[in-house]
Amino acid sequence: MAEQDIKKGLAGVVVDYTSVSAVNSDTNSLLYRGYPVQELAARCSFEEVAYLLWNGELPSAEQLAQFTAREKAGRALDPVVKQVIDALPESAHPMDVCRTAASVLGARHPQAEDQSREANMAKAIDLFAAMPAVVAYDQRRRHGQDVVEPRDDLGYSANFLWMTFGEEAVPEVEEAFNVSMILYAEHSFNASTFTARVITSTLADLHSAVTGAIGALKGALHGGANEAVMHTFDEIGIRPDEPLEEAAARAKAWMEDALAQKKKVMGFGHRVYKHGDSRVPTMKTALDKMIAHYGRPELLGLYQGLETAMDEAKAIKPNLDYPAGPTYHLMGFDTHTFTPLFVASRITGWTAHIMEQLESNSLIRPLSEYNGPAERHLP
Repeated sequence: MAEQDIKKGLAGVVVDYTSVSAVNSDTNSLLYRGYPVQELAARCSFEEVAYLLWNGELPSAEQLAQFTAREKAGRALDPVVKQVIDALPESAHPMDVCRTAASVLGARHPQAEDQSREANMAKAIDLFAAMPAVVAYDQRRRHGQDVVEPRDDLGYSANFLWMTFGEEAVPEVEEAFNVSMILYAEHSFNASTFTARVITSTLADLHSAVTGAIGALKGALHGGANEAVMHTFDEIGIRPDEPLEEAAARAKAWMEDALAQKKKVMGFGHRVYKHGDSRVPTMKTALDKMIAHYGRPELLGLYQGLETAMDEAKAIKPNLDYPAGPTYHLMGFDTHTFTPLFVASRITGWTAHIMEQLESNSLIRPLSEYNGPAERHLP
């Protein structure tokens, strides 16, 4: 038998078309429906970007007003979902909470089994509106705090921060959070999005596909990397008021030792980008603003020390998770809440792909090459 050309991890395999997003290798830009994401992050709200991903065009003022009114109406934490969250142990990872909440929301949705585009759009908006309350309450309950009710006078990002911390965020923090939500919203056929499309290809419902995508995102090699970045910072040791240069030297030494031991250090490298993740400069600018706002230069020292050592040893650049982790840390999010923030953002991209998959569906069912024992029989 001729040896098969196995594409481990489907590396380099093109499996379908998509009009949702692409990486322009000439400009090293991630494009959402043709728009460079750095331009969207600089000039748009997350609500506008969500609308773009789902509809293909940015909304008019009237369309945006209608869309945001719909989103605001769905912000409150469903009492049944709250009961389910309360029944889960605090030792459960917050991603398990997100996965469970998405499943409960799906089981309770009045259009759960309706696969029309109109119904799936309604379910996508409802999930988009509901997930911040889930993420916010789960962090709060772990600190012995109760639900903070949403406010309809705040935009999506400001309200998310309000429900999490119980106080209104200053504009600088709201802006940085909004930027992170936009940058995390979509990234073509990544592991979790492909998971969602595989599930959708069986004609399973939208919430089943999102629940599966959340499971895929939990892994350290995908969404969990932003948590791993902060675990690295913690291992090196975060010392408030430490001079930047000293923090950088400690981080550089740590990285050199880790690489010598052939440890995998999360937050660096990306299968798609060969010249650095195009989203990093925008997120790094947001991180710089948060470091200045909170007066925490030692975090910049750790960041620069690790980045320099990795570049000198391997010429590998940071990915989006690297600046996002410390940004969320400065805002006050628990480290294990970082990936649920990714969920809240990526719901937009996942559901855009779910609807696109259904428009020209074919069951995703690859083949495998068997390498077990030859045919044999019971004695």
